[in-house]
Amino acid sequence: MSAPRLLLLGADGQLGWELRRALLPLGEVVACGRAEADLGDLDALRALLQRAQPQVIVNAAAYTAVDRAESEPERAQRINADAPAALAQWAAGRDAWLVHYSTDYVFDGRSERPYDEHGVPQPASVYGRSKLAGEQAIAAAGCRHLLLRTSWVYAARGGNFAKTMLRLAREREQLRVVADQFGAPTAAELIADVSALALHRVLRDAAFGAQASGLYHLTASGSTSWHGYADFVLDQARALGDTLRCTELLPIATADYPLPAPRPANSRLDCTRLQQRFGVQLPDWRVQVRRLLDELLAPR
Repeated sequence: MSAPRLLLLGADGQLGWELRRALLPLGEVVACGRAEADLGDLDALRALLQRAQPQVIVNAAAYTAVDRAESEPERAQRINADAPAALAQWAAGRDAWLVHYSTDYVFDGRSERPYDEHGVPQPASVYGRSKLAGEQAIAAAGCRHLLLRTSWVYAARGGNFAKTMLRLAREREQLRVVADQFGAPTAAELIADVSALALHRVLRDAAFGAQASGLYHLTASGSTSWHGYADFVLDQARALGDTLRCTELLPIATADYPLPAPRPANSRLDCTRLQQRFGVQLPDWRVQVRRLLDELLAPR
């Protein structure tokens, strides 16, 4: 069997950048950033598929401006739902695989337990509704797919919560951080590595792949609040010798920090199905946050 051609969309984003590395052992990777593949232009997207003729499509592109989506619902729908629908329809017609990423925002966050794949989606924001519509379109197309829901994604490349907390803690004596939203900070490199491992399994074994096609949750293990996340980041930064001005980290309620789009209070996802099906272990969220800080704060 010859090595497959993989078309990676969103290659210049945080997750896409890590996927460019992780997917290389699987075959020929055609990596497209926004300049080469604008998911807002469906005709251009279909033309790209015709030129590339991939056996695997990995879609790491998305409209992720959660608050802006409230005033741009059509654009969010086009990129997060209509474009995945076009990818899935193309893949279904050619027996190709589609890997696509979704979000905890498909849930309203009111459950007291982690959400598994059987949880009933009830998105409370335009962004969440557009991502759910993308999921539904992929399922309806009937293509072979790995649909991976994740949450609280970060990477060393680009902006992230940890970087913001470090910057603010160097500037201010007091920080106020939301303490009633819970989830698992999840490294883009973990998502990319697990994606590549899962793809390797389904491409190597057709019978396994036929059973494995479907929806999975993928986050780091454990959970914390945004306040707990910030506290861990600042503690680790001090241990690594960073000089921080902040001496007071205050917990606040979501209501004290209003935003246009509602956030799920509970973003915890149950990843048991993924771990059992693919035989992977998902590290505690602190492991890779600590690795991130080692990278950011290492002496030059």
